[in-house]
Amino acid sequence: MSTATPVREKTPAEVRTVSVDLRGKLDTGETLTGAPTVAEVTTTHLTLSNKIVNVAVVSINGQTVGIGLAVQFKVAGGTAGTVYTINIRCGTSAGQTVEENVVLNVI
Repeated sequence: MSTATPVREKTPAEVRTVSVDLRGKLDTGETLTGAPTVAEVTTTHLTLSNKIVNVAVVSINGQTVGIGLAVQFKVAGGTAGTVYTINIRCGTSAGQTVEENVVLNVI
């Protein structure tokens, strides 16, 4: 299980960077590699861009997350009062593929 926050919030006008800690999905010494796939599960209302594996240490939910252990992306748009599910998939240095869903509430 990852340490991703179950629900994130934004307004329709905001452009936010989302960082998802995937350490809980990785084996010891394993890192994320390649370009992650980030997509909405049921709609296409959001604009998802700048999808990367973190190239610098980041702080997520008060935790320091090392290089290659999180996926980051920008999210824009959405309709107020709508809850979106965003699916993240990424390859790893051990040849695995990890997957996580995050929830975004547009308020």
